[in-house]
Amino acid sequence: MRLLLPLTLLAALLIPAGVAYRLMIDVKPRRRAAFRPDTAELGTLQADLMRHVQVLGGAIGERNLDRPASLRAAADYIAGIGTAAGFRVTEERFQADGRPCANLVMEEPGSDPTDGIVVVGAHYDSALGSPGANDNGTGIALLLEMARALKGAGLGRTVRYVAFANEERPHFGTSGMGSWVHAGGARRRGERIHGMLSLETVGYYVDAPRSQRYPAPLSLLYPSTGNFLAVVGNLQSRRLVVDFLRHLTEASDFPVEGVAALESISGIGWSDHWAFWREGYPALMLTDTAPFRYPEYHGPGDRPDRVTAPAFARAAHAIIQAVRGLAASSTAAGRQPHPARRSVL
Repeated sequence: MRLLLPLTLLAALLIPAGVAYRLMIDVKPRRRAAFRPDTAELGTLQADLMRHVQVLGGAIGERNLDRPASLRAAADYIAGIGTAAGFRVTEERFQADGRPCANLVMEEPGSDPTDGIVVVGAHYDSALGSPGANDNGTGIALLLEMARALKGAGLGRTVRYVAFANEERPHFGTSGMGSWVHAGGARRRGERIHGMLSLETVGYYVDAPRSQRYPAPLSLLYPSTGNFLAVVGNLQSRRLVVDFLRHLTEASDFPVEGVAALESISGIGWSDHWAFWREGYPALMLTDTAPFRYPEYHGPGDRPDRVTAPAFARAAHAIIQAVRGLAASSTAAGRQPHPARRSVL
């Protein structure tokens, strides 16, 4: 009987962790080839990405409804780059707190309109008090360069690029959140979205030991060095996570970790993919893990010089190629993605 209390306490500690581990899916596709892009190509991409980051997180700086002129300047910059790349940029207008806001939408039609839409999104607002170079100037920079790189690529699926307003608090999770406006509109229109990819704070990678933290219980499963891209989905989006990881690891040797997890785990839903989950669409987040790695998260120090530009460019190149693969796939409705090695206890 004296052992009963200690054993009960041990079970109370271990059972929740075990259940969480069983319900999470640690997805690690086997690499088929290690690929590094041409040095000159990567250098050009890095320069283009950082030019956008310098404008958004430097020249414009903090941009949100408390700084409406800066938010409008960011929107105008994004529209100008998209137009110069050959897109028709449309504004999806809505109101938040009684003030006008807009998502910016560009679309590359696919060859098979029945095969669904891949939505790639990033928010262009920044947190209060933050210039937002990494969060989320890097996401917008990648969105713009991806749209330019894949223009006229002859993909099977339509790719829709959306720059969202109002991801940050106090609008996150409200009717004034730009991504929820868009996801809700897509649901009302009956659009078939194959998957949504949120580009969220993707510019900071370090090789220092113990540079990476996690919400419990993920620290038991993933590396402590913050040099990888994270691909994050909920359990209902597992197939999309697996398929995206397969395309990424076939195209690049950039370090990547993937998880499809319970939405209740802290951080899993912290971006625009959350809004698409609410509307029943599969969605994932691509991120450097933001507050679990990046020391300037949501602070005044989130400036362009804190972005690790060479690693950001490598991650961006990998993501662009993975989106190319995902959008090129003409997957019949109901077909399972290619299998990947995974551990589920």
